[in-house]
Amino acid sequence: MQVTAELTPLLAVADLFPRGVLPYAIGGLLVGLGASIIYLSTGVIAGASTFLESTLSYVSDIDRFNRFTYLQSRGWRFAFTAGIVSGAAVWGLVLDPGIWTTEVQWWRLLGGGFLVGIGTRLGKGCTSGHGVCGVGSLSNTSIVNVATFMAFAIGTAQVVAALGVSP
Repeated sequence: MQVTAELTPLLAVADLFPRGVLPYAIGGLLVGLGASIIYLSTGVIAGASTFLESTLSYVSDIDRFNRFTYLQSRGWRFAFTAGIVSGAAVWGLVLDPGIWTTEVQWWRLLGGGFLVGIGTRLGKGCTSGHGVCGVGSLSNTSIVNVATFMAFAIGTAQVVAALGVSP
């Protein structure tokens, strides 16, 4: 008996970049430029989780959120955090309403967000701080963290797909 195996074709570039390469390249350049400007002008690494923590100093009495450096710089950090949220909202609701949809149930999004928050605390930062700024500055800690983020993300996606879980 002869067994033939079909090879799965590699994804085409068009599948990886359905809107073309240019929007992703421009977005990456803008993220890098923004992180560079923040670092060069303030000496602060532009990680979204730290910026969110400092923003929480407005509404929380917990010491962790009320560190002197957070209180001293929370005005521009709040503007940064608000810009992330409002920029995504403007894009999703006004410029490209079709991109704002998902088939994932709300409880899965909430659970995923909770797990990401735990991972952010355990990893001492988020993907923007470690991935953009830390790897860019050749930080060993950030390189290990990003490798860990990616390994767990790929592994989780493979397990979920193997179990047949859908949105």
